[in-house]
This record gives sequence, structure tokens and C-alpha cells, in this order.
Amino acid sequence: MEIELKFDIPSEEIADAIWQNELFKAYEEEESREEMCLDARYYDTAEYALSKQMIAYRVRKEGERLVAALKWKGTNEGALHSREELCVPVFDSTPDVSIFAQSDIGDELMAITGGKELGCIIKTQVHRKSFRIDTGTGIFEFSIDSGKIITPFGEEPIHEVEVELFTGETDELVTIGDKLAEKYNLVTAERSKYARGIDMIRNGK
Repeated sequence: MEIELKFDIPSEEIADAIWQNELFKAYEEEESREEMCLDARYYDTAEYALSKQMIAYRVRKEGERLVAALKWKGTNEGALHSREELCVPVFDSTPDVSIFAQSDIGDELMAITGGKELGCIIKTQVHRKSFRIDTGTGIFEFSIDSGKIITPFGEEPIHEVEVELFTGETDELVTIGDKLAEKYNLVTAERSKYARGIDMIRNGK
């Protein structure tokens, strides 16, 4: 299960301020800071069979490695996003849903795609800066993303911060998010990058 908060960042100055992390400095994990380029492709059938069932299938280059991810049963309440998630390391970006065949969603996934060819419907290119904090009762990762969403119908910029729950309680995650949003006057991001891309496709048809 992936549980995280998403907020839009209004300016580069605010992004830099969050990266400096004065608000949670006392809880920051040593040597947890990282910068990485994330190049992702989301795949679906020509009929958008997966997106119609609210399933996202992504293959993402994360630095030097490739990871395939499946996300489904997503819900969001304001900034809080929750969804089932399954990640598998892969050796190339060729879409192949059979790698998830032995999972709980495997049979459903095979039935939905029906052996049809999968094509890339959305791309995202992101520069991510991240760090973790450990409050003693929970571990949380902050990711500051800048980049763009690319579809056949146009592009949209990405300027957002995500706070993901690694261990602990959702209530503490929300409290941390409230402090962050109040300090930096952040706006709730109610749609994921994938959802924004799907909306672009729907509006572009």
C-alpha cells in the first residue's frame, strides 16, 4: 500500500526552502539526501482498458535501474493519496504485464489486457530531490519534483512535493503535511501525475 501526501509548489524559491528543510531538520536521517532523474512511461491498450479500470502500469528509469510498477484501487481525500502498489525490477522498458501474473491482481490484469499489445500513453520526466525524516514514531520521505507530463495532446509542468509514509501512522503523516503546507503556503494536489495525464488525453480527444 502506498500512502502519501501531494502538494503543488508555487515557486522555485519555495522548492528551495523545502529542500533546505529547516522545519524538520532535527528529524532528518543522515545521508538520506538524494537527487535523481526519473524517466517514466505509462502503458495501456489502444482502448485504454487499464485506465478504465483505474489501473496504472508504469516502467520507470530510476537512476541506473528500471522498475515496473502497478498501481490500483486508488483513493484520495484532499492531499492524501492511497493506493495498492506492486513494484518489480526489470531489465528493459518493454511492457509485459505477465511479470505480475503471480500477484493477487494477476488474473484480473491478464483478463483486462487480454493479451493485447500495450503502448505508451503518457511519459513523465522528473528531477527529484528527496530526503527522509525519522520522528521516532514514523519514517517519512519528502520528494521535491520538477519536470513535465507528456501526452500526444500536449505537455504540463510538474512542480510538487510528495510526503510518503514509510512506517508509522497516517495521522502523523497528515500532521506533518499540515505543518509543511502552512509553513510554505502549499496548495493541495488532488491528482497524481498519471491522473493528470489521463485528463489531458480525455480532454484532447
